[in-house]
Amino acid sequence: MNPGILQGIGIGPGDPELITVKALRYLQAAPVVAFPAGRSGQPGVAERAIASWLRPHQTRLPLDFPYVQDPEVLSAAWSAAAHRVWPHLQQGNVVFASEGDISFYSTFSYLARSLQQLHPTATIEAVPGICSPLAAAAVLGQPLTLQSQRLAVIPALYAPQQLAEVLPWADVVVLLKVASVYGQVWQLLKQHQLLQRSYVVQHATTPHQIVYADLSNHPHLKLPYFSLLIVHVRPCVLE
Repeated sequence: MNPGILQGIGIGPGDPELITVKALRYLQAAPVVAFPAGRSGQPGVAERAIASWLRPHQTRLPLDFPYVQDPEVLSAAWSAAAHRVWPHLQQGNVVFASEGDISFYSTFSYLARSLQQLHPTATIEAVPGICSPLAAAAVLGQPLTLQSQRLAVIPALYAPQQLAEVLPWADVVVLLKVASVYGQVWQLLKQHQLLQRSYVVQHATTPHQIVYADLSNHPHLKLPYFSLLIVHVRPCVLE
């Protein structure tokens, strides 16, 4: 029997209805469905988003991916996840459900690479999904970009200088996972007079969604991990 395919599917930012038709078809056809394990024993974003679509006979396979920056710890976790997935692939296809898009800062990329390092003949397939910046723009009721506007996406900000470096050339800036440095970012946005053109969206498209507009009124937000900030540095003037 030939090994199955590891199928990575992007299931969107959290709303179960934002999964694509193709991703849903793959999800419901797979005998085994893997996803990032949640924190503190609670379901994660991906697990909650797919829960209503799963069927009773499907095996659920939560995989641990620590929220740390240590390369050795992360590498060990990716390898361990690949070892857990491989026996199931011997029996058939395995779907890995990832929040957002499957290739946009996705854990799936590391799982797929680790699996192929351990088993070079493994077959991988990816199905794209809706990433969080696009979802947040829709929540705000605003286009993310227009015409020739230049977009900068910073995946995780650990020093305000990273934001300062893109402001001279970017028309729109998205800061992902901004919670840990929000206070520093707020000060920088104030310095550049951008607070009124900045928005925070936390848990976009989920029942826990909260939007903060005009950040001049919100200097001390306590944000959850899944929060992003959109800055319209130079608003587009339609011709």
